Formats: sequence, C-alpha cells, structure tokens
Amino acid sequence: MSAPSRATPVRDRARNALIESRLTPNAISLTGFVLCVIAAALVWERYFFLGGIVFIIGSVCDTLDGRYSRMSGKGTPFGAFLDSTLDRVEEGIVLTAVAAYFADHGDEVAVAAVVLTVLGSLMVSYTRARAEALGVENKGGFATRAVRVTILSVGLVFAKGASILDVELLEPAIYLMVALTTITVLQRVFHVRRALSPGTSV
Repeated sequence: MSAPSRATPVRDRARNALIESRLTPNAISLTGFVLCVIAAALVWERYFFLGGIVFIIGSVCDTLDGRYSRMSGKGTPFGAFLDSTLDRVEEGIVLTAVAAYFADHGDEVAVAAVVLTVLGSLMVSYTRARAEALGVENKGGFATRAVRVTILSVGLVFAKGASILDVELLEPAIYLMVALTTITVLQRVFHVRRALSPGTSV
C-alpha cells in the first residue's frame, strides 16, 4: 500500500514541473505534426516498420496536447483549432504515402480504398464539427481518431517485409478503415437526425 502513496507525490511533482515549464500545447501539436511528416517520408521510402513507430509516437503527441492543454490551463481557442487542423493533415499525409506505395505496385483497388479512407476520415471529423455547431454532441461511432490511428499503425508495422512476421496487414487495414469510417459517418448522421427531430431528446 505504501508504493502508490510514494508514487503519487512523484507523479504530482512531475506534472507540476511540466505545467510550470515553458512547454505549450501548440509545441506538442507541432512536434506531433513533424513526426507524422517524418513517418510519411519513411513510408514513402518503404521503411514501413520505422514509419509505423514514428507515426505512433507522433499520434501520442496529438493525444497529449489536448490533455496537457486542459491540465495546464495554457490552451487557447487558436490552439484547439490548430490541433484539430494538424490532426487531419497528419493522417492524410501518411495515407498519401501509403497510396503512393500501392500505386507503385499497380494496385488500383487499394489506391481507391486509401482515397475513400481519407474521405471517410474527413467526414467523421466534419459530422462531429457540424453537429456541435448545431448544439448536438456527436462523438460516437466506431472509427474515432484513436481507432483509426491504431488500425493504420498495425498495418504499417506489419506491412509486407516490414516486421519479423511473414504477414501483410497494410492493405487489410486500409479496407477495414474504409468500412469503419463509412459506418461511423452513417452512425453520426442518424444520431444528429434523431437529436434534431421534433419531440426527440438528445
């Protein structure tokens, strides 16, 4: 029972030191963006495993910036806008590198699936933003950003020739993302329709 009590003050001191530092949520967001650009470059050069690892680290930064913003009180409206904007760019740029890989191998179906995945990811975000502009909370559905990042990361780490296992999960990961983003968009559209229907409580 004593270990947790000792660990808690250490964690609190570390948190307070971080809050009192000059680190800003925007700096974390930009770090995540740079890492995802590096990940895209690695994927472009067919270093899928390394690209997947860097993409994971960059995505973790994207998760931390919002939490750090709330925890530190350093967040700004522009910072929230920048965070959301960079999230879309990061996902899109890595998927662009994946599409280039499939195009290089003449896999037109997979290229089309990547395009649909990008469209689906954008629509998942748009349906949430548009609903919230109408006063409806709309965060549900299968393909949240965390889920999409996880699926794409697994696909990259276990791409053909990228890992120690003789498997190819990149293309299946893209197809799964297409399916889940499509379902999520429909889920959110129907949720907003129910919420805005006369006589229906949100």
